[in-house]
Parts: sequence; structure tokens; C-alpha cells
Amino acid sequence: MTLDPAPDPLDPAPDPPAPPAGGRGPSAAPRAGLPARTTPPPAGDREPLALARRIVELAEDKKAADIVLLEVAPLTTVADYLVICSGGSERQLDAIGDGIEEGLKAEGVRLIAREGEAVSHWVLLDVGAVVVHVFAPPERDYYALERLWSEAKTVLRVQ
Repeated sequence: MTLDPAPDPLDPAPDPPAPPAGGRGPSAAPRAGLPARTTPPPAGDREPLALARRIVELAEDKKAADIVLLEVAPLTTVADYLVICSGGSERQLDAIGDGIEEGLKAEGVRLIAREGEAVSHWVLLDVGAVVVHVFAPPERDYYALERLWSEAKTVLRVQ
């Protein structure tokens, strides 16, 4: 009968077990970006592009100007699409934001967050896969999000 010696507390930890066949070990090349979703989206989720197009329609209903829909999914994990539009007055900025929020709520889509107020001349609506920016024209020119996201594909532009 042989006895194994007690582990020495000063010895380094034993080597970790090898990864399963086909698995990723420490020498495997790292994946770009974040890991893919491992669970299916909830049944009530809309396709991001369909949701973004609906938001554009709701903004049009409130007479938003210069509406741009950008596909940013290949560039960031923050959102799949950005909708950028303008309103001519503080009252219209509120109306556009409220119209989008109420229209989506009526269709069973809840906003994650609403930031900013019309008096700040920039309202942001976070709908998960779609982020909406409603600007007064001077602030839109100043922040120039279209230029910042110039590598993004322009899906549509409504003038």
C-alpha cells in the first residue's frame, strides 16, 4: 500500500484540467466582441430593424425633421440601431419623445430609459436594441452623431 504525500501549501496549485474536445483552451484565439446570446430572446421581442422602422414612423407622425436610421450593430454592443431626428421647438421635442414612448407602449414595447428633457434640447430614449436621439437643430449640429457614427450603415433617411 502506498500513501500519497499531503499537499504542500507552498506548492502552486495543480494544473487545471484540459478543456473538453472542441472546447476553448487558454491557447485558443480570443473571440472578438462579447459572447453571443446563449438564450433565445423573449417571445415579445420584435426584430430590432422592425422596431427601429416603427420608431421612425412614430417620429414622422409627430413631424420630426431629418430622421436618420443608422445600423451600428457591427460597431458597438450598446445598440443595434440609432434613430436620430430633430424637432423645431422644445414643445415639439417633447411631443416626439412622448409620441414614440406612447406608441410603443400601446404596442406592448416598454422603454428601458428616457433621459434628458426638452429644455436641454436633447431627449434620449433607450428601447434596448434601438436608441433614439431627439435633438434641437443647434445641438444636433454641435454633437454631430452622424459624423461620430460615420462608419455605420445608413438604413434610411427621411428629410
